[in-house]
Amino acid sequence: MPIDADLFRRVMGSFASGVSIVTTIEPDGEPRGFTASGLSSLSLDPRLLLICVSANSATLAAIQGRDAFTVNILTEAQRELAQRFASRQENKFAGVAWRAGATGTPVLDGALAYAECRVFRIYEGGDHVIILGEIVAAGAGDAVPLLYFRGRYGVYHGGIASVLGSAEDWEIW
Repeated sequence: MPIDADLFRRVMGSFASGVSIVTTIEPDGEPRGFTASGLSSLSLDPRLLLICVSANSATLAAIQGRDAFTVNILTEAQRELAQRFASRQENKFAGVAWRAGATGTPVLDGALAYAECRVFRIYEGGDHVIILGEIVAAGAGDAVPLLYFRGRYGVYHGGIASVLGSAEDWEIW
């Protein structure tokens, strides 16, 4: 028996995540993007990540056409930007500072980190599409990350503690 949609949202929303804006560029040079929390690292060799994109997203066709995208991981100072890119607003990039990265896709100024990707594989996943991206360029700075939890934005106020042991000993890698 399937669970209720509201319960599904509450359960999945209980996993706090970072907030990103996935960007790409249309053939005519128009930038596209959307706010995403459906993001995960996938593989160290090759360097892969995955994003989840609504099958109804206006950005999906642009990613497929460009065969490239950038994941821009946001800082707490970019909450309004996250909200703008989560909307159906027409010109989301109006007044937004960005540069074209190695793939030609937008890297947002002030992002905590970014990963420029070439599309590696695409899979259907219900009402979403799962895109695997091979990271071809990246960068990371230091700032407080923007978080998403149960439909609300927030920030992490704790200290950053080191993980015990060497990364070589972790099961996840």
